[in-house]
Amino acid sequence: MIKRTLYFSSPAYISSTLTQLKVKIPAVEKNLPIDLREEFITTTPIEDIGLVILDNPQITITHRAIQALAENNCAIIFCDGRSMPHSLTLPMEGNTLLGERSRNQTNASLPTKKQLWQQTVQAKIANQSALLKSCTSTVTSNMERWATEVRSNDSTNLEARAAVYYWSNLFPKELSFIRDRDGAPPNNLLNYGYSILRAIIARALVGTGLLPALGIFHSNKYNAYALADDIMEPYRPYVDSVVLAIVRSGLDFTHLSKEVKYELLSIPTLDVSINNLTRPLINAATITTSSLYKCLIKEERKILYPQMAK
Repeated sequence: MIKRTLYFSSPAYISSTLTQLKVKIPAVEKNLPIDLREEFITTTPIEDIGLVILDNPQITITHRAIQALAENNCAIIFCDGRSMPHSLTLPMEGNTLLGERSRNQTNASLPTKKQLWQQTVQAKIANQSALLKSCTSTVTSNMERWATEVRSNDSTNLEARAAVYYWSNLFPKELSFIRDRDGAPPNNLLNYGYSILRAIIARALVGTGLLPALGIFHSNKYNAYALADDIMEPYRPYVDSVVLAIVRSGLDFTHLSKEVKYELLSIPTLDVSINNLTRPLINAATITTSSLYKCLIKEERKILYPQMAK
């Protein structure tokens, strides 16, 4: 089942009753007779929700609603005054075997982690190459070769070499694009999209019983989502493809307008090909994290990542 993404940008009162998430919109309610107000309260089955994004300082969400969402492994993103994702809530017990799985994760050997990072970088470069090949006239034979030459732990740093080539060729030349988190648009769109992607991956990790803070490569002591930052790497080109489509569409991408956000909010439901099956990205993330755990305990040797069509 495809989990739904709910986005709120207007003042709202969000609560829960039984198994439903209830939403009241004050701006609508105040203009209605009292006897009609109940008819304009929207409800959504909580089990159908995978991601909730709150993007207005006048949104109120009850403790019970947050608890109910957490019990169903739903990620909640809170946005700041610039409408950028700022913080994330996840359940502390997303899997009944959390204790056992977190111990196995902690005990995974360094050689295993290095091999898994090698696979991750290979998959990322391969997907970057596929996107360039399918959407631009860029020569990609070099990137296809680099993807096969990645060594354990990416010791020769081919990820960085591929990134330079990739970003210099993905967007129209007139943009003179440089990937920089604080740089000129469409960096703002990429930041927003990656924040959504990070939440999706973190949600999948918790649901699998893994600790997002314990990365296989990223290890900054201040990063609570190091493993999510690792595993999201091969998924980034899917976000890039959405941003590229926005840029080419003629929409004003210099700020996060309602129209631009609408396109970016399609990320969780993008169709991706994984393990010879087509799945929504939010479901594919769970396939990836489940295979990651099997690799950590040496039941499997390869992480299942999505593959972009060339």
